[in-house]
This record gives sequence, C-alpha cells and structure tokens, in this order.
Amino acid sequence: MTTFLEKFSRKYHLPAAASERLLRRMECRTFRKGDCVVREGERNRDLYMVSRGIWLGHYQRDGIDTSLWFAGEGEAIFSTRGYVSDRPSQITIEAMCDAELYAISHPELEAFFGESVEAANFGRRLFEEQFLDLENWLLAGGAPRAEERYRLLMEENPELLRIVPLKYIASYLWITPQSLSRIRARLNRRKP
Repeated sequence: MTTFLEKFSRKYHLPAAASERLLRRMECRTFRKGDCVVREGERNRDLYMVSRGIWLGHYQRDGIDTSLWFAGEGEAIFSTRGYVSDRPSQITIEAMCDAELYAISHPELEAFFGESVEAANFGRRLFEEQFLDLENWLLAGGAPRAEERYRLLMEENPELLRIVPLKYIASYLWITPQSLSRIRARLNRRKP
C-alpha cells in the first residue's frame, strides 16, 4: 500500500482492504500551485484524498483572508457545506504547491458507505475528524498562546514552512504576519 493510503487508513480507521476498494473508485487528478477544487460560492460535493501536496481551506470576509486548515498527504478534503447540503461552499480549497488528489463523487461515496459496516463507520469517522479539527481550531484562537501554537504546528507539519506563504500560517494562528515574524525571530535566537 502506498504511503498516502497508509496514512489515510490510519487517520480514518479504515482497514487497508477497504481503503484500497475506496481508492479503486476514485479518479486521480493533478493540480498546479494556486489551483482550487472549489472556491467560495461554488458548489462541489466531491470528496478528495490528498496523495501529494499541501492544501489550504480559507475564506474572505471584508477583505480579510482567514485560513481554516491545512491538509497534507493522507488526509481527506472537501467542502462540508457542499457535501452535506449541496449548497455553495463558504470556503476556498486551494493547492499551496503542485499537488495530486484522488476524487470521488458524492453519489459514489454514498454507495461505498452502503457496502459494509466498516465503510459506514469510515463515513462517521470522517465527519468526527472534521468536528475535532474545527474545535481545535476554535480553541486555539487568540494571540497569547500564538508561540505555542506555532511550535505545535511546525512539529506536526514541518513542511508547511517550505510550501505555504507565511501570511496563511499567520492567519491560521489568528495573528498578523508581523507577529509571526517576531515569534520566529525569538525562537531562532533561542536555538543553540
């Protein structure tokens, strides 16, 4: 099994054989940096499995771009609003570098969920992970712990600094790019 599929299986507690069955139903698509699978206001009910690259979920309000999440190899990405209710997305899902995804349509994924208990449990687990990520993002808000959140983010996703512009990382941390620069400088001074 490929690395991204192993990560996907582990994260969403889907047995290897079921993950491979799901992958066979999916279509491989390649993207260039800056391409989007969905933009705010568009409809997209597909689910994607990241096989290569970093993706950003973000939105704009009153001219301010806010980063919601980053996703990398082995993670699922989709517009929750589009998937669940077939309504226009409130977020843009954008490639931060050249990337590759496996895509499955909503009807095809629903058919997969109906195949077995393990597939149905995968569907439940997929949305549980979405809720958990949202709660973590909301609880992490506010500048007082920005340095701690930055360190944790870099421990979990060190490739972000190589690929993602700092303005998106700052937005995700709920701080300004200038504050992020100060945090990075302070941490670099502490290194032995």
